[in-house]
Amino acid sequence: MKQESSTDKKQKSKSKHRIYKPRKKKSVEEDAAIKYLQSQYDTINADEIKTFKDFPLSQKTLKGLKDNNYIHPTDIQRQAIGYALQGKDILGAAQTGSGKTLAFLIPILENLFCKKWTRMDGVGALVISPTRELAYQIYATLRKIGGLHDFSAGLIIGGQNLKFERKRMDQINILICTPGRLLQHMDENPLFDCSHLQILVLDEADRCLDLGFETTMNAIIENLPPDRQTLLFSATQTKSVKDLARLSLKFPTYVAPHEQAATVTPQSLQQSYIVCEIEEKLAVLWSFIRNHLKQKVLVFMATCKQVKYTYDLFCKLRPGVSLLALYGTLHQERREQIYEEFCRKSNVVLFATDLASRGLDFPRVNWVLQYDCPEDVETYIHRAGRTARGVLGKGEGLLILLPQEEKIVDSLKQSKIPINKISVDPSKIMYPQKKIETLLSDNSELKQTAQRAFVNYLKSVYLMKNKEVFNVHTLDTDAYARSLGLIVPPVIKFINKHRKPIEVKNQLRDDAEETISKLKEKQDASESKDNESESDHDESSKLILEDLKKKKEKKEIPKFNFHAGGYDSDDDILKIKQKNINAMPTPVPETQVPSKASAKPLTNAALVKKILKKKIKVNTNVKFTEEGEAIDDEKKDVKSELARQSKKSGGGLDIEKTKELLREEDKFDVLRFREKVKAKHREEKRKLKNKKKEDEGEKDDFGSQSESDGPDLSWLPDPDKVYKKDEDGSKESSEHSNDVQSESSDEESENDVEDVRPPKRKLTNEKSKADDHVKPHKLKKLEDISAALSVQEAEAFAMQLLKRNKIIH
Repeated sequence: MKQESSTDKKQKSKSKHRIYKPRKKKSVEEDAAIKYLQSQYDTINADEIKTFKDFPLSQKTLKGLKDNNYIHPTDIQRQAIGYALQGKDILGAAQTGSGKTLAFLIPILENLFCKKWTRMDGVGALVISPTRELAYQIYATLRKIGGLHDFSAGLIIGGQNLKFERKRMDQINILICTPGRLLQHMDENPLFDCSHLQILVLDEADRCLDLGFETTMNAIIENLPPDRQTLLFSATQTKSVKDLARLSLKFPTYVAPHEQAATVTPQSLQQSYIVCEIEEKLAVLWSFIRNHLKQKVLVFMATCKQVKYTYDLFCKLRPGVSLLALYGTLHQERREQIYEEFCRKSNVVLFATDLASRGLDFPRVNWVLQYDCPEDVETYIHRAGRTARGVLGKGEGLLILLPQEEKIVDSLKQSKIPINKISVDPSKIMYPQKKIETLLSDNSELKQTAQRAFVNYLKSVYLMKNKEVFNVHTLDTDAYARSLGLIVPPVIKFINKHRKPIEVKNQLRDDAEETISKLKEKQDASESKDNESESDHDESSKLILEDLKKKKEKKEIPKFNFHAGGYDSDDDILKIKQKNINAMPTPVPETQVPSKASAKPLTNAALVKKILKKKIKVNTNVKFTEEGEAIDDEKKDVKSELARQSKKSGGGLDIEKTKELLREEDKFDVLRFREKVKAKHREEKRKLKNKKKEDEGEKDDFGSQSESDGPDLSWLPDPDKVYKKDEDGSKESSEHSNDVQSESSDEESENDVEDVRPPKRKLTNEKSKADDHVKPHKLKKLEDISAALSVQEAEAFAMQLLKRNKIIH
């Protein structure tokens, strides 16, 4: 055996137990690097910068940029990053696809790096985005370029697990979020702390500060510390003093490298528009997709319901290309899947609302088709900016307009947007209307979706601010419904509600103008004729007023009162009031149409009050007998003494006393039930007796009806005298049976409740024995008597015997 040396033992002990060696402190090197970088911030010149290395940036940030092929900065990045590193507030405006995301992410990383921010310090940077998809895109970009830094980043958006976000809120340094979910954490999460916030960024700032997010953003800004750096970026930047004052900006620097450019949109974007009727829009869209199957197309629509219906319909029509739909009512996971799928595919059509118009970087989009007219110029710029992104990006944009919407083109050209009108070859338009009608007739769900899309589109047009471009009353709604496959258009209540007042106002205006012109003519005539008397003027004025009244009667819209059932003559729609005709005419104001709010519907409370005034008992159930007399409810009449005492005492409810009271009342309820059962049995027996009597009174086989109708048998000899020998036995048996019957009948009359029992077997046996004993003697004597009688007398005698026999039995 070899002995182990001491060196071998030491090596083995080291392998088992590793000795901890503290790492070298990098704080000295980092401090020196941070000081150098901060000293270079004031010397940044945007004109001299050609690559990101020319900026005084940390090595971790530069490596992250290089690994993701970000080498040459864009114009907005070249100008904005320098001012942001110097700590200035910025208003950044640039074309779509110009790289605004990096223009604020790089300053965030450098700011926190220079201040040695750790997880224990809480939230240092806050990025607010108006949409979830844009927040998701910013978060993905931050992970790419900032992966080498030690900061923690979090994505806080709606549709995600709120409990998961709550637990980790105190560990996040860079927070990317949407306004609604951020405010929810501010109000509900005790771990959320932004008191040490260094930098605030609003991406698509004009959208974040508009009316849709006004109250939410005001609440968020109130919770943020005033000593912070603020960066605002958007393609259409706000310059409102009110918005900037809300954010407490300190002498912000306005950065807009493309403001002096010839066009607001990218130069590589080719833009055009077409004009078509409303019933042709769906056919144009279908034809466009069928002719661009090998391209990536993004179609913008006004409402979620339109997107859903068009997507469902085209999926059933099968155009031959992949179809996707992105709108707000989808679940968040589904929205993320659709976003990633559209980014990944090359031949696909995406139907989307304006949710996808802000900031989303879809790669290699060939066409942006604006199916519905945009609300304003800013919306058009953001929609069209989803294509032709980047330096070498190319794309085309097509805007579909109705004839009355063509006025928006002037606004686009005034905003330096080059757009040309083109025409569509009618031979290449395919009309799938018959197929659509067939699909809707077979599928009720698709038909309901079409109806919702129809209504929501008209609502969106009605709610638009620019009424010169968007006028819902000029649309041919019937033709639009037919183009969607709806043979019968749905009823649009808000259009019908507002259409009549407009027509009435137009009529009033025309009548007022005619009145003024006639008054002017009469006044001129009166001035030329100096000798004309004042009475002539009065007569002429009366004639004019009579003429107006006649017109009013013709054009007046009748107002029906469905409660009264007649026409209210006092509420006249047209009322002409002219006191002094000779004076200079004044413009007649438009008469207000009486609103329907005055005739309020009868509420439930008012109906109850009316019933109480009339003293009508509600929910009462009264039962009546066959004679029409009301039956009192026995349940209301309490029987027990305890219940009577509780009625007299009144007061509150005692549970124990109430239980005892119910037990006592239950006893009486059982007795009532038994009495009802007995009464029911008595009624049944009474009916049976009546039925027996009716059966006895019916005609028999011989035609006799009753004893009174039978023949007179007084001339016959008395059988008791003739048959004295057999009388004793037969009498005893008959008397015995008669006594039994009388006793049983007495018992039945005394106790009707008990069941009728059959006669005892002992009696029946005795009776049958007596009958057998009498039978042979009777037969002989009956034969002798029947031989002496005629036929009619024999029949009468036989009937009498049969009846007597029936009574005995």
